[in-house]
Amino acid sequence: MARSFARLTLCLLTLGLSACQHDNPYTSAAAPIPDAPPTSVATPDRSAYPAAPVEFSSYRTWSWRNPPAGTGSLTPEELQEIVASALDQRGLRPPAPGGAADLQITAHVRSETRLRQVYDDYGSYYGRGRYGSYYGRGRYGSDYGMWGHAPLVRTYEETVLVVHLELFDPRRAAVVWSNQAQARQGGDRSQLRDALRDAVDRALADYPPR
Repeated sequence: MARSFARLTLCLLTLGLSACQHDNPYTSAAAPIPDAPPTSVATPDRSAYPAAPVEFSSYRTWSWRNPPAGTGSLTPEELQEIVASALDQRGLRPPAPGGAADLQITAHVRSETRLRQVYDDYGSYYGRGRYGSYYGRGRYGSDYGMWGHAPLVRTYEETVLVVHLELFDPRRAAVVWSNQAQARQGGDRSQLRDALRDAVDRALADYPPR
């Protein structure tokens, strides 16, 4: 009888311990980051404490921090209008009169010269086929053809329009997002506007970050 009671007690203890291990009714919670310890200086050094993550969904309004200047034949008003239109498509709009903006925008626009290489394939007598460099790909395939191809590299000089955007959070006193992009610049005024619009759209393609 005593042995049976002892076995029953041991089974109950074992079942209770197993239940406690696999069915925890409590959930963990991250503790808030404590304040920095007091220091002798007026402003404590909080560089060791991680900043809170940026909630880009909370940004709704924007204003210019440094309005962009004109470039080439485009006026500052045209640049500002194109950037403002692109921001509007991403849910960022100017604040109400007298209100403070969530973000301050900086836009830099410049023209740069690039070298672009174009590869053209032209026929040549010698190619590379099954039997070495003498035979190439021809009318009857790579084994019996006498014509191969040799790439010809052509180098062109072109002008591109580069746009650099920065989004500054005045509450954090820090830049929270930045990016830049470029687009090939045309010759006339209409093509220049299209290049600027294309570069701005490319720069904002990854905003808000996911």
